[in-house]
Amino acid sequence: MTPETFFEKFDQFADSPNAVAKMRELVLQMAVRGKLVEPAAEPETHLAWLAFRKEISERIYSYDPGPSPPFEIPDHWEWCVLDEVADCRASAKISPASIGDKDWVLDLEDIDGTTGKIVQFATFAERRSLSTKAAFAPGDVLYGKLRPYLNKVVVAPKSGFCTTEIIPLRPEAFLLPEFLRFYLRSQTFLRYTAQKNYGMKMPRLGTKDLEAAEIPVPPPFEQKRIVAKVDELMALCDRLEAQQQERETRHASLARASLARFADAPTPANLPFLFHPSYAIPPADLRKSILTLAVQGKLVPQDPNDEPAEVLLERVKAAREALVVERSVRQSDEIEYSLPDEADDAPPGWVGVHVNDVAIVQGGKRLPNGAVFSESPTPHVYIRVTDMKNGTISEIGLRYISPEVHCEIARYIINKEDLYITIAGTIGDVGCVPESLDGHNLTENAAKIVFRGFDRRFFQLTLTSEFVQAQFLEKTKQMAQPKLALKRIAGAKFYLPPLAEQRRIVAKVEQLMALVDALETQLAASRATAANLLEALVAELTA
Repeated sequence: MTPETFFEKFDQFADSPNAVAKMRELVLQMAVRGKLVEPAAEPETHLAWLAFRKEISERIYSYDPGPSPPFEIPDHWEWCVLDEVADCRASAKISPASIGDKDWVLDLEDIDGTTGKIVQFATFAERRSLSTKAAFAPGDVLYGKLRPYLNKVVVAPKSGFCTTEIIPLRPEAFLLPEFLRFYLRSQTFLRYTAQKNYGMKMPRLGTKDLEAAEIPVPPPFEQKRIVAKVDELMALCDRLEAQQQERETRHASLARASLARFADAPTPANLPFLFHPSYAIPPADLRKSILTLAVQGKLVPQDPNDEPAEVLLERVKAAREALVVERSVRQSDEIEYSLPDEADDAPPGWVGVHVNDVAIVQGGKRLPNGAVFSESPTPHVYIRVTDMKNGTISEIGLRYISPEVHCEIARYIINKEDLYITIAGTIGDVGCVPESLDGHNLTENAAKIVFRGFDRRFFQLTLTSEFVQAQFLEKTKQMAQPKLALKRIAGAKFYLPPLAEQRRIVAKVEQLMALVDALETQLAASRATAANLLEALVAELTA
């Protein structure tokens, strides 16, 4: 397969993560391995190249790759060490006092690591600095030696001064600066630098290790053709990247329009707009949109024959008061209401309430001082925030406490009819309690929401929605160590629909979420297929 054929297949693996970046890497790898252009006829007849090969062979300290060079190169190329083909110490260190206001200065931030191009120019007057600089001349290869910037390699277009974290390399006459730049950006050289880096906070490549690096050198006339081919293919990469970004922007616009259309009319007839094959709405956005529509009363039609929400609310309030008496709950008057009753724009047939109107919010309990988890299972599980995953409590890796410890914190349990909500570390995750964990102890980093008389799954969806989550997070984000206060949970506002409608909403949400799960699986499979195809094509071209 030729590189041109590879680029023609771009659409087949465009969904692969960082597809264009990998294509750029491939171009450089093929270039420095002699696989990008066909060798010229009878390359040994080039007199200058013959003289160079003779000189290299006569040098006592010339590089000997031994039996296992980094990779195979064409017979008419030569393995060298960088110090033989470029001067890494030609640059003079310059005091800032010696730099003129109009002199060009270059920092690492001026170089784009993805494309290896200079993105901005500045004079010393525009960017005055007291640090020592290194002088460079046109044609010097400027190499960023700090580890996060190892792809920042450019050929100087004019004279100037650079930070000492950039090493100017001055190649010999037979080594084109652009070819050297390509090699310093190749994966082969990056692997070498990974082995040689030193320093903890800001790893870097030392000058001696840079000089000792291995480099394959083709004849100068072949270097010119390689450089021209790389430039051609990199320009193609730029165009493909621009097309990809344009397509992603267009798809994002279509996705937003589809979400808006469904929000305006969330009917089965408009469902295909959410799951259109020509573009993919991010699954997280879909889930959020579905929940938003659910709590706005837009997901299923209202039925005038349903029992009014006001009647349901009276029954739910009575059930709450019965729980208060039954459990001897000490109620707090300190409720932090997020939205007042006046701010009521409930959907038709719904009623605005606060959590405290329909439920009791109670905290968990930390282990008593000196208490530890049991080394073996006991009848008493201690439910932690780390056990709370995906809207439920995972039974993998549960921790247990002894009967004695349980007796000390026996009042702080959670029941299967309750909801949990995380209040520390992870904020605002809401879920249901599996029947198997009914009556077990609850961590102090979560709270339980106790209620009866309306749909538990609907309540969970409501508390997970962006409307309620925004109320939870409004003040917690202002704290040094964020924690969701129970009084703020109790004061969160939501809208309560008739019970029959709650159940219709839950059924519709579960139907749509199943479609989103299938879409997510499909997208992951598509990306995996594209990634595998890309790897196979790369392997074929670099073999």
